[in-house]
Amino acid sequence: MSETIENIEKMIVNNKKAYVVAVNVDVIMKIEQDRYLKEISDNADMVLVDGKPLVWISKLYKRPVCQKISGSDLVPMLCETAERKGYSIYIIGGKEGVAENAKIKLEQKHKNIKIVGTYSPPLEFEKDKNEIDKINKMISDVSPDLLIACFGCPKQEKWVYENYKNYDAIVSICAGATIDFLAGNISRAPKWVSNCGFEWFYRFLQEPKRMFKRYFVDDLRIIKLVWKYKKIKDVQI
Repeated sequence: MSETIENIEKMIVNNKKAYVVAVNVDVIMKIEQDRYLKEISDNADMVLVDGKPLVWISKLYKRPVCQKISGSDLVPMLCETAERKGYSIYIIGGKEGVAENAKIKLEQKHKNIKIVGTYSPPLEFEKDKNEIDKINKMISDVSPDLLIACFGCPKQEKWVYENYKNYDAIVSICAGATIDFLAGNISRAPKWVSNCGFEWFYRFLQEPKRMFKRYFVDDLRIIKLVWKYKKIKDVQI
C-alpha cells in the first residue's frame, strides 16, 4: 500500500497523466470475455490486485503478489495523503447525490481536504457524446490532481481509458463501489473478514439479490480458468 501511494504521488508531482485499475475475480472473468477490457488493463499505469483469491492464485502460479489492495482501502488513504499534501480531488459516479454525500462525509472527517468537484452522471451517459464532453469540461475546469471514478466495471475502465487524455486530471483511479462506502450507503467488512478472504461474502449478505449471480455463478468459473492458464504456463516452461 505504501508503495502504491508513493508511486501515485510521483505521478502527481511529475504531472504524469495516468490511470489506475484494480482487478478482482469478477474483473478477471470479464477480461476473459472482453479483449478491450484486457487491453485497458494491460495499458494501465498501475494494476492493483483487489481480492484474496487472486493473491492465493498468484502463489499457486509461483508469482506471489505482495498485497491485496482494494480501491475502497486505497482511496481513504489517498484522501489522508491529499489532505496532508494539498492534492485536489474530483469524485464522479454513483446514483444521484451519492458523490456529493461522499464529499460531505470526507470533509467532515478531513477538515482541510480539497474536493474540487463531484458529479453523478445519468444512466448510459457513456453513449452520449454531449454528456461526455460536458463531463470532460467540468473536470478540466477545476484540474484535479486525483479523479476518483466509480461506475463499476467495465464502464469506469472504458470511460477512463477513452477520456483520461481529454480531461485535465493527473491521476484517474477506477474505484468501483468505493463511492458508496465513502457516502456511508454500504458498510465495509471488518478488517479480519477482509484479511481472511471473505469480504465478498459480507457484500453478498448486504445485497443478496444483486450479488448472488456474480458471486455464485459468474465468479465460480475462476476455478476452471485457474487450471486453464496453469496448464498453458506449465507447457511454456
